[in-house]
Amino acid sequence: VQLQASGGGLVQAGGSLRLSCVASGFTFDNYCVAWFRQAPGEEREEVSCMSSHSDKIYYADSVKGRFAISKGDAGNIWYLQMNNLKPEDTATYFCAANPDARCREWWGSAAARLLAFWGPGTLVTVSS
Repeated sequence: VQLQASGGGLVQAGGSLRLSCVASGFTFDNYCVAWFRQAPGEEREEVSCMSSHSDKIYYADSVKGRFAISKGDAGNIWYLQMNNLKPEDTATYFCAANPDARCREWWGSAAARLLAFWGPGTLVTVSS
């Protein structure tokens, strides 16, 4: 399984970006997919998570109402739509996935580091 995030770039505050996460070799019917970010000098933080179980979708408080996670109609691709971006959203964004897992099993805990599959990040820079 390989995950690849893309769609990052430089955007002005108030702008929007849509990140994509493509998962190759991902054939699991049950899974969770999540977005994380890590700013320079900061610890990695969870941003959003969704699962195949149609459970609650999770968002970090800092992005609620501005970001939206979704699954593409075709193939193993997930998106993170980011609107009204702020300079504090500047970070490298990663997608991660785990078969047979629900977001609620690890959201808000150190167990996030145990997610099975991680992709290289895509850099988002928001200028003020």
